[in-house]
Amino acid sequence: MHILLIDDQRAIRRALREILEFEGCTIDEAEDGGQALQKIKDHTYDLIFSDVKMPQMDGLELLDAFLALELDTPLVMISGHGTLETAVSCIKKGAFDFIEKPLDLNRILVVLRQVRERNSMVQETQQLKQVVRKVKGFAIIGESPQINEIKQMIQKVAPSDARVLITGENGTGKELVARSLHQLSERHKMPFIEVNCAAIPAELIESELFGHEKGAFTSAVKDRKGKFELSSGGTLFLDEIGDMSLSAQAKVLRALQENVIQRVGGEKDIKVDCRVVAATNKDLRLEIKEGRFREDLYHRLAVILIHVPALNDRRTDIPMLVEHFLHLVCQDHGIQKKGIEPKAIEALQELNWTGNIRELRNIIERLVILSDQQITQADVLRYAKPSHS
Repeated sequence: MHILLIDDQRAIRRALREILEFEGCTIDEAEDGGQALQKIKDHTYDLIFSDVKMPQMDGLELLDAFLALELDTPLVMISGHGTLETAVSCIKKGAFDFIEKPLDLNRILVVLRQVRERNSMVQETQQLKQVVRKVKGFAIIGESPQINEIKQMIQKVAPSDARVLITGENGTGKELVARSLHQLSERHKMPFIEVNCAAIPAELIESELFGHEKGAFTSAVKDRKGKFELSSGGTLFLDEIGDMSLSAQAKVLRALQENVIQRVGGEKDIKVDCRVVAATNKDLRLEIKEGRFREDLYHRLAVILIHVPALNDRRTDIPMLVEHFLHLVCQDHGIQKKGIEPKAIEALQELNWTGNIRELRNIIERLVILSDQQITQADVLRYAKPSHS
């Protein structure tokens, strides 16, 4: 923890420093409120201890100035002239705590523990907010006829357990469709488990999907559940299923037919109950013709077909997508949302988006970082060069 000690008495600062450094804290010091305020503006602290009675700017004035900065750092007031009225006043104003002098070691340690617990909870809350922002980022943005048709299809299909095969180029948002199907289903409180079949080596895909028994292979030092078991009750999203080996396809087919799986190296049938949603950027009909994909598995998966269009085929959605990504990117970077000129949006609409939505998001982040408060047409022409050009 990085802590600031504010007291006009050097002996008090030294005593506090020894206690806190023994607890592994890093310490800065200030002799009065004015000096402290400058340090607070220049550095980030996890905790601040401030005396009440000090020359120039006292602790209460510092507390007011500190609160005006709207910082989230806990500030603990300390005083040798403390009265109940002063303590209540400090706490009401927004101080984290009030400690009387002479300082009690146990009291200091209790405050330290409370602040550590509080900061840990704040960090967890921030992480949860990031997760929520990401989940909100899963909204399907657009009002083009193709996107409206997909939204209507999701509304109809989501409440059922029907299997869905989502097709489309890389970066078009197939995962968003899968997550929307899950969120609008009866299974939304249960896990949504994603497996990227293209990212897992062929020799490991079966262990990833079905789990393995201890000793099934060299590195199998203990039993391990696979994604089918982990997603039971929820949704299993098999992304890039066109890259799955024929051996794994046969086992997936059995799991879909019988709702049972066997772990690698095991003989026991394990009952599973998950809704399977699959996605691919390949033409599975061609893959079947070439002998790389099982036709019977295709028919099991493709109960409902949803095709996600390329961004080049839905350019009218680009203004909405740009606004959406501007909001998310600026929020992620902790900066005020930047504006964008209409001509800049028109310039983005004219680009060839071979990387689709993913590429657009990356370019918006680039523009946010490299542009001034207003993103101009000149910024787009200078910085928004797709990777293929």
